Amino acid sequence: MNCNERADLTGSRMLPTTTAADLLAQATGAGEPTAVDELAPTGRLRVAMVVGLAPSAFAAVRDPESGGLRGVPVVLFQALADSLALPLDIVPFLGVGEIELTAGCGMWDVTLLPADDERRRAVTFGAAYHILNCAYLVPAGSPVKRVGDADAPGVRIVGLAGGAALRGSLRASPRATHITVASPDDAVALMHGGSADVIALGRESLRAVASLIEGSRILDGTFFTTTTAVAVPRGRLRAVGLVSAFVEDAKASGLVRRALDELGLPDAPVAPAGAYP
Repeated sequence: MNCNERADLTGSRMLPTTTAADLLAQATGAGEPTAVDELAPTGRLRVAMVVGLAPSAFAAVRDPESGGLRGVPVVLFQALADSLALPLDIVPFLGVGEIELTAGCGMWDVTLLPADDERRRAVTFGAAYHILNCAYLVPAGSPVKRVGDADAPGVRIVGLAGGAALRGSLRASPRATHITVASPDDAVALMHGGSADVIALGRESLRAVASLIEGSRILDGTFFTTTTAVAVPRGRLRAVGLVSAFVEDAKASGLVRRALDELGLPDAPVAPAGAYP
């Protein structure tokens, strides 16, 4: 993918904003570029966001009744935009791999991503707000009973292109065959068609996937754990400081916990104060 090839799922969606003077006062200054200028050079907060099948700590889903987007990133970035008195534009993507690939294209200003070493080449991570546990899902009757069973010749593991779960699975199960897809929908289709033996995703996302594959189950244990954190295009240090301060406040105030609970993810763990990838 290049900067002109992003899949346009929904078009950008502007959400209403209000002013919160406290954070704005800390981030602006008279007559010189500020952290806000570096974060949102167009005067709008452009948020790269996965819009997917499954709710997770970093992906939004479309409400079937209203058609609007809901999820943890919507809640958090609406609050950030409100605090900075900026209009919010959501820039939708199919998966985190697309967000990573477009980090240098000037298409977005801030996002939420699972952290891994490969991704650091494209983005600068700030404060972590969630602990991501990656797990395996198998269909009914699968001979793969434990996480370790997946590391075997002939086992076909499907994961999202550029995703932390896929990268973690490549390390955890090197003898298996890994299949790359663009979205959870594609992974479900492969398993329904008998072309995949295991799906590798974050545990929260797998719960939604499991509801679409009758008799499937999520294996106990994890094969990879990381944090999910706020991120900006690489090198924007003042911007990442600003959004990190916001994330720390959002954890301390309970906003992150409430956002996870409202999405039906009460077991999703919030990262501790001061945690960075």
